[in-house]
Amino acid sequence: MADATAISKIDTVIFDVGNVLYRWDLRCLFEKLIDDPQELDWFLLNVVTPEWHFQHDAGRPLADMLPERISQFPQYESHIKAYAARFNETIPGPVSGSLPLVEELASNDVPIFGITNFGSEFWQVFRPTAAIFDLFSDIIVSGDENLMKPDAAIYELALDRFGVAAEQCLFIDDRLDNIEGAEALGIKGHHFQDAALLEAELKALSLL
Repeated sequence: MADATAISKIDTVIFDVGNVLYRWDLRCLFEKLIDDPQELDWFLLNVVTPEWHFQHDAGRPLADMLPERISQFPQYESHIKAYAARFNETIPGPVSGSLPLVEELASNDVPIFGITNFGSEFWQVFRPTAAIFDLFSDIIVSGDENLMKPDAAIYELALDRFGVAAEQCLFIDDRLDNIEGAEALGIKGHHFQDAALLEAELKALSLL
């Protein structure tokens, strides 16, 4: 195995999924179910919140989460059940311009991996709808591992499982704290804002 200190060229790309490759917003589902804008805002701040959702990303089963939340907000039982049954509707489509970059990297034989904070049960439903992931060599899913970004342990697991050194990887994420977590281990980070800026970065690194 090559000495990691001898590796200087970045030749491997690791993608986040939500809001890098695919848009994600709980509002996309619940605006279909709640007509009043003020009620919708209240619901997303108090009932089905990102923070509550992240419990599933961290590995907590929906079978535990849903009854607990319904007992707290029984008037919203149908909405809370819809969160589980219709989760894919919180993912309205790809981020503009991102998937073609993945395809171009693959055509250049660049190894592509993923690290995503994503609930295990939801990943099983979403993954079959997204053929782009057929181009990935492997994807670390937080809900499967009971580990979440930006915890150093999830990046260490990824490097070990992917068989790569930190210094040869570019990690792309829309959250700055996740980028900082990766960079602390020596991985080069790209704080994703849009596909045009990412394309420029990939070209600067001679990956495209």
